[in-house]
Amino acid sequence: MPELRKDPMMRRWVVMAPDRSKRPMQSVAPPLLVGNDFDPFAEGNEASTPPELLAYRSPDSVANGPGWRVRVVPNKYPALQMEPSLEMSREGIYEMMNGLGTHEVIIECPHNETNLSRLSVDHVREVMAAYRDRMIDLKQDRRLVHALIFKNNGILAGASLPHSHSQLIASPVVPIAIWEEIQGAKEYFNNQHRSIFDEMIQQELATGSRIVLDTPGFVAFCPYASRFSFETWILPKEQSSHFENIGPKSIDELGHVMKTVLGKQERALDDPPYNYVLHSAPFDQPELPHFRWHFEIFPRLTRVAGFEWGSGFYINPVYPEDAAKRLREASV
Repeated sequence: MPELRKDPMMRRWVVMAPDRSKRPMQSVAPPLLVGNDFDPFAEGNEASTPPELLAYRSPDSVANGPGWRVRVVPNKYPALQMEPSLEMSREGIYEMMNGLGTHEVIIECPHNETNLSRLSVDHVREVMAAYRDRMIDLKQDRRLVHALIFKNNGILAGASLPHSHSQLIASPVVPIAIWEEIQGAKEYFNNQHRSIFDEMIQQELATGSRIVLDTPGFVAFCPYASRFSFETWILPKEQSSHFENIGPKSIDELGHVMKTVLGKQERALDDPPYNYVLHSAPFDQPELPHFRWHFEIFPRLTRVAGFEWGSGFYINPVYPEDAAKRLREASV
């Protein structure tokens, strides 16, 4: 039987409709990310990208040359770019500002690997550290108030190159999805005098049915009102609203958690395309006791269509309890 489930933070309703998975669907193989054999992100092709902003490399190597493990470069085709100043204008009811910001690519390995989960734990840890280090650097620019890190894996998830990489966009405004999360969490905190993230973790651990992975410092689970099939969140157990403040010990553990969760999805779902996003508090805000940074992972198994666009509801054909059980049981 279908259910309507409400997200307690976002107040967003989700339709759980398992019978939708039985619909007749025309089988169309997803296009492959191919083209020519040239890989601009591969070691040895450093001249094909803009000069690096950050690289973890061997001591005997030189910048913008071989010998690196993780490398961050400006996006060659940026959505936003650094300009001398932030300028705003208004035309009647409409507001405009110039496209100031930064758009970066985190190249996750020197060889042509398509999946982050297939890299070593130490390598995944360095990818997480690169996220932190770039956010720390960008936070120094007072014009930038937020950085969103995201990964598109596979062409159906929006990737244009198969080489494993993620991206960072820093902007002078807070994205609406982040702002709505922070406001929803703040309202809950003001009413209940407790963090909704603490409540969420405690209830998920007590119930157990939606847990994917439980480690000393982190919990990965399929949210109660999951928008997408096998949607999985990774939350730190200790309160922290800003990802850039993560310590070395937590980075080490996060690398293991991220590799394991992605590996479980790859094994259980036959290497699906997916997106993940890192939600972190704005740079210009102090520690927020009501908000907690977290990763949200979305396998791209279903498509958003007319009902979702028109209503703001999501239809999910897989109950999160069933999704979590399948992921828990997937060996990696």
